[in-house]
Amino acid sequence: MQVPEGSGSEHWNRVKKRLRAELGEDVFSSWFARVDLEEHNEGTVRLSVPTRFLKQWIQSHYNDRLMGLWQRECENVHRIELTVRGAIRPRQVRPAAPAAIPAPKRTKPVGAEQKPEAAKTQQNPVSAAQAATAAVGRGENGGSKQNDLQGADLDPKYTFETFVEGDSNALALAAARQVASGGSVTFNPLFLHAAVGLGKTHLMQAVATKFKNSGRKVLYLTAEHFMYRFVSALKAQSALAFKDTLRTIDLLLIDDMQFLHGKQVQQEFCHTLNSLIDGARQVIVAADRAPADLDTLDDRVRSRLSGGLVVGIQEPDFSLRRNILSTRISTAQRNYPQFDVPEPVLDYVASHIASSGRDLEGALNRLVAHNQLTNAPITQEMAEKTLRDLIRSNEPRRVKIEDIQRIVSKHYNVTKADLLSARRTRTIVRPRQIAMYLAKVMTPRSLPEIGRRFGNRDHTTVLHAVRKIEELAKSDHTLSQELELLKRMLDA
Repeated sequence: MQVPEGSGSEHWNRVKKRLRAELGEDVFSSWFARVDLEEHNEGTVRLSVPTRFLKQWIQSHYNDRLMGLWQRECENVHRIELTVRGAIRPRQVRPAAPAAIPAPKRTKPVGAEQKPEAAKTQQNPVSAAQAATAAVGRGENGGSKQNDLQGADLDPKYTFETFVEGDSNALALAAARQVASGGSVTFNPLFLHAAVGLGKTHLMQAVATKFKNSGRKVLYLTAEHFMYRFVSALKAQSALAFKDTLRTIDLLLIDDMQFLHGKQVQQEFCHTLNSLIDGARQVIVAADRAPADLDTLDDRVRSRLSGGLVVGIQEPDFSLRRNILSTRISTAQRNYPQFDVPEPVLDYVASHIASSGRDLEGALNRLVAHNQLTNAPITQEMAEKTLRDLIRSNEPRRVKIEDIQRIVSKHYNVTKADLLSARRTRTIVRPRQIAMYLAKVMTPRSLPEIGRRFGNRDHTTVLHAVRKIEELAKSDHTLSQELELLKRMLDA
């Protein structure tokens, strides 16, 4: 019987909210969207899931995190039980299930000696792998199965010809061109890391297009798509076919590697990586930071990724930003021959939008739209007015203590009055310490001033809170992730 509304369900809702914030919407939807709270009683939390597979996966990969989040809500929780909901159980014992256990053995070459009837029943796993491999090799866009396997289609705009070179990306571009040349495999894996909008995906897809045009087999996936595909293959008992498909391609590209979670998925990725590299097949991986800084990855995966060529792409300097704008203007003039941007306006945009090439393209698109829709010439005044909010968003945001108190209160479901009060309960003390820590590291305010803003506390209290959170964050991975999440929310 499910727990009544208004008791443990409120705690469970807050636990789910934190899980969604920490894991992201896609991962949360995959593993926790169908988890229900059945009972919360005498220190034991009972949760139910629809399948045995989901139960085993959560127990293997998220049990400690669940326990930590529940104990943050209720200190007396000491046990979490996962059960499979009764309505689903009959599906676990259907007659067809045992036949799937020996299936991998029958896909070996000796299977050709089986009787025709037996060979026919074992055809599907191998056929699925061969069909998927062939579809990847052809680079077809029409079949839905191929699209599912390949993930996002390659963008035809992302080629080497449209990539603008500068000091900040020259090494990455040279490495990508070397890989795309099709000679001997030298840089394997090639690992590209950079912040958003600096050209990682552009270079990866340029290499993929070059490979694809030469008739070789290419597979481009995001890390989350790889994770989803692997888990789906496990559920469908077609993991062997999925792995066989991966290991027969010529180029594997994995984008957003920072989102690859789960011990079993990472182990399989590492096996696939080793198999492709040992077979002289090319692998390119991209992430928002270097392999050594991807704390969520298994040590073996980090080591393997670091063993190739690791190249970072830095923020573009003024010269590169200017060249990006000039190149994009030339492209726009093919459709709008009369479109023109004066040199002073180019200098203004390149000087004030410095974060990424993607923001520069967005700024230019606004100027094109304004010019074409109003027929007004591009002037300095018009550019300043049109790009005002975009330029402001690229300026460093000043975080206020009031912002920190508001965000922390909302995140931990306490009030601002609680943070400023003298209450010493655990559910209040920890958020208060975190808020003080964030005020110290994200604002220029002094310790005494921070203390005054938190209920006229002494500066030594603030110092103790800062040191306490710093020390806990070193050993508590969940807390460390929460701090990073709060910082991102405050910077947004």
